[in-house]
Amino acid sequence: MFNFHHLHYFWAVAHEGNLTRAAARLHVSQSAVSMQIQKLEDELGHPLFERRGKALVLTEAGRIALDHADAIFAHGRELESALGGQEAPRRPLRIGSLATLSRNFQLGFLQPLLARDDVEIVVRSGGFADLLRALDAHQLDVVLGNAAPPRDAATTRVAHPIAKQPVSLVGRPRRRRRPSDLAALLASEPLVLPAAESSIRAGFDALVARLGVRPRVAAEVDDMAMLRLFARERAGLAVVPPIVVQDELREGVLVEVAPLPLAETFFAITAARRFPNPLLEVLLRARRAR
Repeated sequence: MFNFHHLHYFWAVAHEGNLTRAAARLHVSQSAVSMQIQKLEDELGHPLFERRGKALVLTEAGRIALDHADAIFAHGRELESALGGQEAPRRPLRIGSLATLSRNFQLGFLQPLLARDDVEIVVRSGGFADLLRALDAHQLDVVLGNAAPPRDAATTRVAHPIAKQPVSLVGRPRRRRRPSDLAALLASEPLVLPAAESSIRAGFDALVARLGVRPRVAAEVDDMAMLRLFARERAGLAVVPPIVVQDELREGVLVEVAPLPLAETFFAITAARRFPNPLLEVLLRARRAR
């Protein structure tokens, strides 16, 4: 029979990240804590921690065990505070999202799970390299980005293409007619561009080089929300996927001036897991069905 005493010791160590602190918290010796965790690992048939220097880091099995332990002990606290019906434990899905990624796209990707009361969605924003490290350390289930990470023989990551969005020139409505020729338009209008590191910018720079155009750059921004604000404030025509400004386009605050022969591809990046989060497959299946 499963021993919850062993689970409680594991839970304490997982949250403390250190045997000494966990033993002090539990008022027992370190050897007693080690013994209880070893017994739990024997019961489950998987190692739950690996040592990195003096720190204990959760394995993939350890991360899953901690999710369940958190839910179990949260129920215990609820039972102590109010003797009543218990809700089903909420299963977490941990998502890392590139800080510059469109919020509208993120919400669209998560839509199949937003109304479910048995799911807890945790979104962490950050830089691409930091998010990939967290994915490799089992701290995230998936990373959303607009570029596929580099791969080699030792890499277990998989980049799932989940959407391709067209890119356009977007700006405030004008009575005066703009040039209809794309090259003339790019040469005559001030432009608000994504930062040089973005995939859209790389495609745009190749486009203007091919057309022989030197663009008038009014601003460069590395955040899609800020790019949207620049377009609203008449700073220039923004080079942006229309999905980023879909609300402004619908309301007529902004208009699509001209489509560009560019597209932005979005990826859901995963790492090989022995115990993949089933909620992730729900999202990927929904995107494949579109």
